[in-house]
Amino acid sequence: MLSDEVWRDLRSQGVTRMFPERSVMLRQGSPGTHLLALISGLAKVVCREPGGAKTWLAFRGPGDLLGEVSVFNGTSRTADVVALTPCVAVVLDAERFVRFVEERGLVIHLMRQALARMRESDLHRGELQTLPLVVRLARTLLRLAVLTDQMAESNAVRLTGLNQEEVAQAIGVTRNAVISGLGQLRAVGLVETARRVIVIRDVEALRRWAAAD
Repeated sequence: MLSDEVWRDLRSQGVTRMFPERSVMLRQGSPGTHLLALISGLAKVVCREPGGAKTWLAFRGPGDLLGEVSVFNGTSRTADVVALTPCVAVVLDAERFVRFVEERGLVIHLMRQALARMRESDLHRGELQTLPLVVRLARTLLRLAVLTDQMAESNAVRLTGLNQEEVAQAIGVTRNAVISGLGQLRAVGLVETARRVIVIRDVEALRRWAAAD
């Protein structure tokens, strides 16, 4: 993530916009005329396949840049970004953003961020192949807690906006498997669930489950 000072200055370069829950923030196939600096809310990145299927790629939270790859490459967007909760973001013009990056010497920083995302993707693929379902589920919930910046608030974390199908896509299983996994965590008092709500009741205990292999 960018430093607080740089992030504040970057936000001043654009216009703040609110995105309703489930709205498309950036659309696959559209030109990279702008990008978004996400201030609040939770979003997902999904790729629409020719046959209509959607492939989950990532979750994104406050402090993340969205759509910067197409801005730098000068290509059309390769995925949709969808607001899972109400989101607030700053809309940044592509040319103005590139000029800001060059003037502030942020190219190396953004390259490191891109490499970190690649490592994140590689780690996720490895987990899909090697870890039990409930471990993958625990790790995903903890990552979402970090992404939504709730880990320091209390031992209970409230995740909203996600349905069971989206959780299933993120950990590479069926919706029924996610229901079973959440049932296991619920049975030992680690989580509570409602419609599009998952409450982590014991973060430390969930960490222990996530560390198991």
